[in-house]
Amino acid sequence: MNGLIMMLAAVAVLGAGYFFYGRWLAKTWGVDPKAATPAYELRVGVDYEPADTPVVFGHQFASIAGAGPINGPIQAAVFGWVPVFLWILVGGVFFGAVQDFSAMYASVKNKGRTIGYIIEEYIGKLGKKLFLLFCWLFCILVVAAFSDIVAETFNGFTADGERIAANGSVAATSMLFIIEAVGLGLLLRFSRLNKCVNTLIAVALLAAGVAAGLAFPLYVASETWHIIIFIYIMIASVVPVWALLQPRDYLNSYLLIFMILGSVVGILFTNPAINLPAFTSFAVEGTGNMFPILFVTIACGAVSGFHSLVSSGTASKQIKNEKHMLPVSFGAMLLESLLAVIALIAAASFASGEAAAAGYSTPAQLFAGGVANFLTTLGLPHGVVFKLVNLAVSAFALTSLDSVARVGRLSFQELFLDVSVNDDKMEPWRRVLTNKYFATALTLLLAYLLTKIGYRNIWPLFGSANQLLSVLALVACAVYMKKTSRKGWMLWAPMVVMLCVTFTALTQKMVALISAPTAGNILQLAFAAALFVLGMIVVVLGFRRLAADKAVRRTPSRAEGSDR
Repeated sequence: MNGLIMMLAAVAVLGAGYFFYGRWLAKTWGVDPKAATPAYELRVGVDYEPADTPVVFGHQFASIAGAGPINGPIQAAVFGWVPVFLWILVGGVFFGAVQDFSAMYASVKNKGRTIGYIIEEYIGKLGKKLFLLFCWLFCILVVAAFSDIVAETFNGFTADGERIAANGSVAATSMLFIIEAVGLGLLLRFSRLNKCVNTLIAVALLAAGVAAGLAFPLYVASETWHIIIFIYIMIASVVPVWALLQPRDYLNSYLLIFMILGSVVGILFTNPAINLPAFTSFAVEGTGNMFPILFVTIACGAVSGFHSLVSSGTASKQIKNEKHMLPVSFGAMLLESLLAVIALIAAASFASGEAAAAGYSTPAQLFAGGVANFLTTLGLPHGVVFKLVNLAVSAFALTSLDSVARVGRLSFQELFLDVSVNDDKMEPWRRVLTNKYFATALTLLLAYLLTKIGYRNIWPLFGSANQLLSVLALVACAVYMKKTSRKGWMLWAPMVVMLCVTFTALTQKMVALISAPTAGNILQLAFAAALFVLGMIVVVLGFRRLAADKAVRRTPSRAEGSDR
């Protein structure tokens, strides 16, 4: 087997999935291009803000990708490349893309409300409260894991105090992107320039930021980066989406797409050999059994519950036209699956011992080193390509932090909001808890404490919780489809499979944590147990609704208090 055949097969399968299965879903569910979207109906300039398709696609793709499609497949490759490759393709088309599309569709059809509000409307108040608590705890895990990944990527010094030039350049460029994003946001907001002109400006800013970052590296220790990153997240999750979230994701999306295109071109010209075994074993010492480990390790590249939070939490509030939902949700998921395949090819291209000899120890380094090797054959300098790919990987993680912190803030606020509570007569304690600054600060404080455990220890718990979240989202969307007389049978298989995967994985994780009762493990155990119980109750409530006869819909609840 070689990398070229793998990539062409992936493109064919994913392309067919979009043009045939995705379009069929859009037709079956009744996407209406003439319907007014929540971005216009509830436009207030903070969370609800219509955006052009490339902008909201950039936000969706950059937010959902994170470090998952690179870390997951490479870690799961211990089972061999065949099971990883097959799960990425099958999971991407029939699990992940379906979940992302259905979550965005249900949200847009319900005034841009989150999955939590969908659950309240179609399953009940108790289900909503438990789901929101689950989401909030999950978002804390994601912020902790991804912020630690970014801080390590930005770390400017080795253990011996020597400077790391690649990390310094990545850090400098990432900070410049934030500054450039603010300027681009003002331009997109207040100018009436042609879309092509806006694109040219974005690409020019991207190139300028990369050049400046390579020329002037920024050397800061990872401990300091933790603080800087959390300050940035605090700001990014409360300012209007047009001021930072939209333009930064728009800017980064070009970097990410250029990275993918460069990787594809490199594979086309080098046709790398696949040096990993096709299959190793169903049980790998130190990792566990293929079921469920493979399916929780490969999260974002195949199916990820976090995507449903982005699809219904932020992206659905920016959709200009319902017909844009398919490329933004279904399309972004399949592009992420392609990235996961590219990551697998990059890691598999190294001969035995070659990566270790080059000093590559993390999945991000393996990916960057593999892509740099591909493009070196075309005459590009290895060092520059390695830095640029590392920059793109950090951009994935940092843009995910933007969105997940905002979603965590919204989930916490919604916990204490109720249709029966009048804004003018709200109790002081409730007014504090629903304040966006308080909700954000509390979320980030708990996440900061978890970063001390390290993302490598958090990742298995994050993976299990993430996939359980996909079950809850699929249950909510299936109930919504049934209660509104739409076909939802295509959600059942993903729902049942992931239900078996996630509860098995969480049970195994809790047993492992109990057997090693350190302070960090006790904290993780508390999160795991809470997520397990909350998830189980929401699943039971949802299945009861699915088994019941069609009920009369309740009066829709008011839009969330996201602008408090």
